[in-house]
Amino acid sequence: MDLEYAKRRFEEYLDGYDRRNDKIRLKIVHTYGVMECSRQIAKRLGLSKEDESLAELIGLLHDIGRFEQLKRFDSFEPGTMDHAAFGAEILFTEGMIREFVREDTEDDIIRTAILKHSDFKLEGIDEERTLLHAKLIRDADKLDNCRVKLEDPIETLLGVSKEDAGRSRISPEVMEQFMSGNSIRSETRKTKMDYWVSYLAYFFDINFDVSLDIIREQKYAERMLERISCEDPDTVHKMEIIRRKLKSLLIRERRRE
Repeated sequence: MDLEYAKRRFEEYLDGYDRRNDKIRLKIVHTYGVMECSRQIAKRLGLSKEDESLAELIGLLHDIGRFEQLKRFDSFEPGTMDHAAFGAEILFTEGMIREFVREDTEDDIIRTAILKHSDFKLEGIDEERTLLHAKLIRDADKLDNCRVKLEDPIETLLGVSKEDAGRSRISPEVMEQFMSGNSIRSETRKTKMDYWVSYLAYFFDINFDVSLDIIREQKYAERMLERISCEDPDTVHKMEIIRRKLKSLLIRERRRE
């Protein structure tokens, strides 16, 4: 598998989009970040060089549907487009995959991993190696999304200033889902702090201990909790409960290893 060839073709694909757009730029940086996270996870898992390269390739292509979503709707919202399904469609139904990978031996794994990478829960995969790569891209995606949430402007991420975000409340339904140890369903997010809490809920859906190791090493949970200063007393109270919940999760997971 020729990763350098795939990256060159990916750069050519990006020429069809406005690289000056902040959201496009964010997704380009994210794509290469997910590639690197995929490589790190694969290496820490002790995977073969073949599987490490495959994991990186899936990272390169996992969000290919996002660029058309942004071009058409200027939005990441799931209601505008299922970017994972669209990515799988243009790659495999329309045949674009051959522009990135000449051989077809890994097509089933690549397609399934991309199609499933943003599902609310990972289900319906029985084949062991396919499941491995589906889990790996989901972890890598979340790890780099943590970086995104810490490095990119709040205005780009949430569409408002950090101060405005901190003045909003956390909806009861979102708080209930978080405290149940679940990911947050996108349709239940109503406020800007609901969105931020949904990012903190990433940590409930991590597949590998090595991914949790990276989360601890980078202090992602602590840093994301500190990024927005909340003013509303109810939000301050709920964020402290969320902080304790995440601390308990990460300590418990460490003891399990």
